[in-house]
Amino acid sequence: MKTANKSSSKSPVPKEGLFPEIIRKNYTGSGKLNNKKALITGGDSGIGQAVAVHFAREGADVAIIYLESDKDAKETKKLVENEGRKCLLLKGDLTKKNFRDRCILKMNKEWKNLDILVNNAGIHYPQDSLSKISDEQIRKTFDTNIISMLSFTRDLLELMQKGSRIICTTSVTSYRGSDHLIDYSATKGAITTFIRSLAVNLAEKNILVNGVAPGPIWTPLVKETFDDLKTFGKDTALKRAGQPSEVAPAYVFLASEDSSFITGEIIHVNGGDFVGG
Repeated sequence: MKTANKSSSKSPVPKEGLFPEIIRKNYTGSGKLNNKKALITGGDSGIGQAVAVHFAREGADVAIIYLESDKDAKETKKLVENEGRKCLLLKGDLTKKNFRDRCILKMNKEWKNLDILVNNAGIHYPQDSLSKISDEQIRKTFDTNIISMLSFTRDLLELMQKGSRIICTTSVTSYRGSDHLIDYSATKGAITTFIRSLAVNLAEKNILVNGVAPGPIWTPLVKETFDDLKTFGKDTALKRAGQPSEVAPAYVFLASEDSSFITGEIIHVNGGDFVGG
């Protein structure tokens, strides 16, 4: 994967050879997350990396879970530590129960409790026809995007307490569908329902559950999985794709005290793609 850094391009759309913008140079932290402990799945690049850096600038220590890209993970760790916060790296496959169990043991040993869980890990494999989507692809997409999310969140609840936050990354495709991301869209629809159901379930414990539904955002996954990027994001009202730096502040809001009366809701960051819900 391409590694992102703190430098920003003058253009809102990355040009060949330039990295997506992870955090704006003029983004000023205000201590919204001072001394909080946050765990971010898929935190090594793209939106997850941007969330990690924004959380750190707001005063949180961060743990990130990633599958394989040590280079990206080390870059995220460097960016978090540049903000004066600690970063714990956890490498492995979230679809495997033994890895999830090891993560929970590590979190319990290092931190004892968890203030913020960001369920962000996800994959997609574009196919232009349902007939081309294999059973193997369906299982892998669902295992990664929603089944492991359910299991991991369930087990991490033992580390969470009154006031903790759970934030899940869903997608604009959950609302309007996608003709070339059929199985992916189905998992994102499941995540949206998971957010709403869990929010009601945990309300009595005052653990708030919300989500962010990004539209087209420049991430390494997009570059790796789409063949033609010339029109990527051009169908939005703003006629462009967004940057990770334009999505991450929504996670900061949902993780902070500013959102203390919000649960079961989704923030749409999609450049003007108007959807219900």
